[in-house]
Amino acid sequence: MLIKALCDYYDILSEKGSALPVGYSKVNVHYLISLTEDGQVDEIIDCQETERVQSGKKIKEKKVPAEMVMPQRTEKPGIDANIAEHRPLYIFGLNLDKERLSPDDRTDKARKSHKAFVEKNLKFMEDIHSPIVEAYKKFLNSWKPEDEVENKWLLGLGKGYQKANFAFCLSGNPDCLLHEDSEMRAKWERKNRNKKEENDKSKTAQCAITGRKEPIARIHSKIKGVYGGLATGSVLIGFNNDSENSYGNEQSYNSNISEEAMKKYTEALNYLLSSSKHKAMLDDITIVFWAMSSQETYEDLFMKMLLGQQDQMNSSQTEDMLRELLRDARDAAIAEGRIRSLDMIDPEVDFYMLGLKPNSSRLSVKFIIKRKYADVLWNIARFQRDLQVSEDFHSVALWQIKREMISPKSKNDKVNPALMSRLLEAVMYGSRYPVFLLETLVRRVKTDEGGTKINSVRAGVIKACINRNNSKEELKVSLDKTNQSQAYLCGRLFAVLEKLQQDASNNSLNRTIKDAYFASASAKPALVFPKLIRLAQNHLNKVKYPVYYNKLIGEIMDGLKGEFPETFRLMDQGRFDIGYYQQNQDLWKKANKTEETEEK
Repeated sequence: MLIKALCDYYDILSEKGSALPVGYSKVNVHYLISLTEDGQVDEIIDCQETERVQSGKKIKEKKVPAEMVMPQRTEKPGIDANIAEHRPLYIFGLNLDKERLSPDDRTDKARKSHKAFVEKNLKFMEDIHSPIVEAYKKFLNSWKPEDEVENKWLLGLGKGYQKANFAFCLSGNPDCLLHEDSEMRAKWERKNRNKKEENDKSKTAQCAITGRKEPIARIHSKIKGVYGGLATGSVLIGFNNDSENSYGNEQSYNSNISEEAMKKYTEALNYLLSSSKHKAMLDDITIVFWAMSSQETYEDLFMKMLLGQQDQMNSSQTEDMLRELLRDARDAAIAEGRIRSLDMIDPEVDFYMLGLKPNSSRLSVKFIIKRKYADVLWNIARFQRDLQVSEDFHSVALWQIKREMISPKSKNDKVNPALMSRLLEAVMYGSRYPVFLLETLVRRVKTDEGGTKINSVRAGVIKACINRNNSKEELKVSLDKTNQSQAYLCGRLFAVLEKLQQDASNNSLNRTIKDAYFASASAKPALVFPKLIRLAQNHLNKVKYPVYYNKLIGEIMDGLKGEFPETFRLMDQGRFDIGYYQQNQDLWKKANKTEETEEK
């Protein structure tokens, strides 16, 4: 399914001119090497752009290299130069060690790489005579690594030298780029046509993707842009060990994917990974998503509604859109195959999500999801509705949920990738939330301190897990005085007793019963609540409105029938947390209204 979907998406990209031409590669270029007519380096030009990116709640600026299309890059191990090379070791033949340039190293790799680069490029360019190519050939002949160890332009790049990629341009004309020279490109394309004719005579078989008998790819192109993967890229399909061979087939001849299909799927996936509109991070999993459409409206909308990329769209617009979707769903518009609020969207378009993680030199597929786009939107809207714990609607992004699963004191900001994958699948398919999600949030509420103990996101996730995973009950968006669940009532009672304690001390306490007893009260109420009720009698004598608190405590105790359960299991601990949160919000809302009335 995955390879076929990527091949189909390549065809869409090709139709709108976004696909990379056969025989070319995209290279992220940091600097231009400006060459004079006699082949001398007269300047190193920074061609990076500054972009604003969102990291959590913060907007940061970072430099982004320019993306250029160059003759296809080599993927062979060892020393192998490219035409119009971009790597500094090959171009300059110099290593950077402790801020010093040197052509010497233990394996003599710098000298060998530069020599291979010079020989290959001089041979290729010998019959080309354009101005930029003539300057390039003179550079190849005149550059001596041992004479350039004090080169001011290279030293000026500092530590960025070895990680940078370069392109060549003509002095005084930075738009005259070597890899865009028409004569050079024409020769490169002739070479590729000859190579294809040779490949057509190689091993042929029925392609598993197209069904046609075609030349089979022996080695698959590498995929770049996956977080944590090799800088040179990793393969999605590869056979490196003899134990993986069958019927005498070696390497990727085992996969029966044709050269054409291989180039399509690798190019499509590399395109998606290079675009911020099709890619997001969820911890160390790289998520790639795309709709089978030439419009990018689908991906933009998905990112705004679920992944919380607020730098691309105002959050209030996102929330308005979610409200529209929920209203449409209630009116059964989606059931009729329409999304009234989004006329530009085709609900029948297939939408894909792919989770990738590097595994040695290969990529591991953590999940792949395929849904109709109408189902995706409706399930995201349902998910957002599940998370609401206030009448004032606010969308919640996945990164916010992930943040709430981590202790604020922890130096490790990772969450189990399997848990995040299961959560994402639950959102996309509208299925049950993983039980471990509830366990994690309940544990965080019990163990964290102060204001981080329970907030709207944690309460929303706990409420969502209980409601979706237990069809017999539904926790409401706000305080529900008709809810007679023992755990919910105990949570409400704890919130009232805490507010009573705070009022009795005029909010002067640094530590309340929440800090001392919350965890034990939510797990073993019979052990803790009798003591808290006794303490409350002292607090009642110090507050301004004791009758109000007596009445509220009495109403909740009536529901409990004067008894406290011995223990609460996981689901009930979650109900306790929701009861506490909703009662606490209601108490503070009423307190604020009272203060406003008194001021008037």
